[in-house]
Amino acid sequence: MKNTYANKPNTLQGFTSLYPYIKPSIKYSSKQQAFTIVELLIVIVVIAILAAISIAVYTNIQQRAKNTAITSQEAQARRKLEIYKIQNNSYPADQDAFDAFMGQSPGSSPYTTYVPSPTFDTYFISTRGTNLSLDCPTGFIEVPGSGAYGTNSFCAMKYEAKNVNDIPTSQASGTPWVSINQTNAITKARATCSGCHLLTEAEWMTIAVNTLSVAENWSGGSVGSGTFPRGNSNGGSALDASSDLAGINKRSLKLTNGEEIWDIAGNVWEWTQGTITGGQPGLVGQSSYVWNDYNNSNLQWNGLSSESQPSGTLYARSYGVGGVYSNPSEAGLRAFIRGGNWDHGSNAGVLALALGNSPSSTYAGIGFRVAR
Repeated sequence: MKNTYANKPNTLQGFTSLYPYIKPSIKYSSKQQAFTIVELLIVIVVIAILAAISIAVYTNIQQRAKNTAITSQEAQARRKLEIYKIQNNSYPADQDAFDAFMGQSPGSSPYTTYVPSPTFDTYFISTRGTNLSLDCPTGFIEVPGSGAYGTNSFCAMKYEAKNVNDIPTSQASGTPWVSINQTNAITKARATCSGCHLLTEAEWMTIAVNTLSVAENWSGGSVGSGTFPRGNSNGGSALDASSDLAGINKRSLKLTNGEEIWDIAGNVWEWTQGTITGGQPGLVGQSSYVWNDYNNSNLQWNGLSSESQPSGTLYARSYGVGGVYSNPSEAGLRAFIRGGNWDHGSNAGVLALALGNSPSSTYAGIGFRVAR
């Protein structure tokens, strides 16, 4: 039988000889292909960047969730405390009474500090030291929320803002950032961190009345006894926070939760977000800017919001708390500055309020502070 396959190639060589236009496309190399060091480094850098972004986003989400939980719990507590006051004509006397009213075992409250302040007809509540504590930025302290001013716990700069590479920074070194108007202070404060802002009036008054509620801040050792420090206010110039002063000029003050804040009185005035158009407080018949004591029985608040007014017992400037500089005949837009500066003497203090500047005013004695 004739072999019909006898002339057909059975090897690759034979195949290519019959079909010379077909070339094998497979090439073999003794070397294995691999990533270069540069390529590996690029991959590692990309992974690191993506991981950093993911961690930052996750951390931010966690913080927002925690802040929401704090806001919710403190708001609920404030509502209950107002009911308690209606029923008992006062707030709970201490932490144990607060825990009992909230239906919690003593010591188990999520609020580390509950401090009633009968002198100022308010209380302060904070989650500091618990799993719900605020994660404040570097250089910030936690301020307990106030029943009188409707604030939840918040973070505030421990020191007056310093200009560090055009970013408001809370640090002891350096003199305060001054010669900035209220409008620009608001803008710069927002750039400090996510959620940061210039102190509101309610936040300023929360801090001020909180410090006034701490016995050790008063020279007599109890609230309302002796005098209250008005900071660096006896002449000279603005100071850094490298060292404290003593007596009536002491610059550092304690809060009810043990935190410490500097220069909330004296050194330089500080902008808040507050503004007023007409309706300034003052005396009947007053037609120019003058200083008045808060405890003056003839002082009328007029259009001054309750969040800007002292709560509870009112004191004269001679106690070191400061006064109010205003003109009830003024009809223009004016911005709030607080605390006094280095040369305001007895007018300076944690409650000091001056209403003679427009939001666009700049002055070497006015700075600001940031909250979150």
